[in-house]
Amino acid sequence: MTRLTMTVATERLRLAQPFHISGYVFEHSDVVVVTLSDGTYQGRGEGGGVYFLGDDVAHMTSQLASARSAIEASPTREELRQILPPGGARNAVDGALWELEAARSDRPVWQLAGLSAEPTPLRTTYTLGADTPEAMAQGAVNYADARAIKIKLTGDLPLDMARVEAIHAARPDAWLSVDGNQGFTIDQLDPLVTTLRAAGVALLEQPLARTRDADLEGYKCPIPVAGDESIVSLADVAGAVGRFNVINIKLDKCGGLTEGLLMAAEARRLGLGVMVGNMVGSSLAMAPAFVLGQFCDIVDLDSPIFLAQDRTPGAVYRDGDIHVGSDVWGTRAAAMAAG
Repeated sequence: MTRLTMTVATERLRLAQPFHISGYVFEHSDVVVVTLSDGTYQGRGEGGGVYFLGDDVAHMTSQLASARSAIEASPTREELRQILPPGGARNAVDGALWELEAARSDRPVWQLAGLSAEPTPLRTTYTLGADTPEAMAQGAVNYADARAIKIKLTGDLPLDMARVEAIHAARPDAWLSVDGNQGFTIDQLDPLVTTLRAAGVALLEQPLARTRDADLEGYKCPIPVAGDESIVSLADVAGAVGRFNVINIKLDKCGGLTEGLLMAAEARRLGLGVMVGNMVGSSLAMAPAFVLGQFCDIVDLDSPIFLAQDRTPGAVYRDGDIHVGSDVWGTRAAAMAAG
């Protein structure tokens, strides 16, 4: 097998404005971009890691440096799962391996991933960062194209209920979900869920701290509950049964499209719903997640709309949908144009 050359670059993706969630404020995201070349063809991947696991750019670049020899030995994507643990570093390399394979075979990644037809636009949520109820309601109105809206909550129960009510009043036409980002306790869920049901909210994501998942066992929630921070990789999927109804797969958590597809298949086998989400990343990071999204029930791939500047070409957002074309990533033409 031809040895590869790995190039690692770090980039700072700046947000157009600060983004608030429970216990955290994002103003930018530092990412790693990995390029793998065999001397003829190349592939690219972007990884941003996950803040709640300390998987920052320093951690990712350290992992990549330690694994350089094994990565440049041209591993398969399955072998990569043994070389690097789940996280942003593996996600970046996995994305590069997928695109390199697409370039070598002149077959798009979507075909390699098992899709029988070219990916179609997907309805995606547009996320509202935590703010005052009035500001969030106005934000929902400003999302004129959005057909699905995700509401970030903070664990301040009266304020969160006011946020949900204001947004529902402003956009009664929109499909709504809420994301607790680990901000609540089990005793807060009944009053919260009462408000959510009245507002027609269709999904409650990660309400409790990831260390308190057991508290959800036996809790009868009339709204589907999704696990996000609690479900990092394939190893966590089986444990979601009896606690969550849906798993939120993020490639920066699990380590790439390869693991994401395995997670989606296992979730289906266990009777769980499947969601694809994103950390802060550019369209290069959305592209493999968009492929995974073709296998999912719920799609939350809106990160590029928050960036001060995205990559060109990039994802297209129209009429509440996302589409990531073959010119962005995952084909020979895209890979070679980037080179």
